Amino acid sequence: MKSRTLILSIIYCLLLVACSGGESNNKYSNLRARLSIDNVLQASVLHAACESMGEFCAITSDGQSLIFTNAAGKTSKIPLTAMSDYSGYNLGLNSGYIVGRLAIPEMGEDNVRVVCFDRACPNCYQNYNITKPLALQTSGYAFCKNCNRTYNLNDCGSLSDGPSGRNLYRYRVSYITNSMGLWGLYINN
Repeated sequence: MKSRTLILSIIYCLLLVACSGGESNNKYSNLRARLSIDNVLQASVLHAACESMGEFCAITSDGQSLIFTNAAGKTSKIPLTAMSDYSGYNLGLNSGYIVGRLAIPEMGEDNVRVVCFDRACPNCYQNYNITKPLALQTSGYAFCKNCNRTYNLNDCGSLSDGPSGRNLYRYRVSYITNSMGLWGLYINN
């Protein structure tokens, strides 16, 4: 009887841990994010990141263009006026996004998908309420120079090196053929 009570207590504790609320258990952040790019082919760096497994690019803005930069420093630009809905975009915490195709499928999935993360270090933002941009590294990692944390982009933005903390903020993203027959990237959180 005591062993049955012990087993039920352990199962109850495991259920509590598995079902506890909080953002750390959610796949996506609840932060606001919005960007629509109807023709990914306009930016070769973005197109390469969406089509090549393990390739990522940063998306930023200078107020006149969206700028796409990969880990090697190659850039592409799309003028904001060339976008159909440029007045309504939002770059997350304003440091931009990191977009790319994972090197391997996520657990429980069959296909390798395009993912989107906020380019701001989540630990600097949470701890100090500042947005420190991450630097892309060629091996599928992003690094924060402020807090010395490294994030594994191919492992869904998990913290891989440095002091303990939270994973990257992740946003919902679709990479689909749009009504014009072109590949579009749509970030909407």
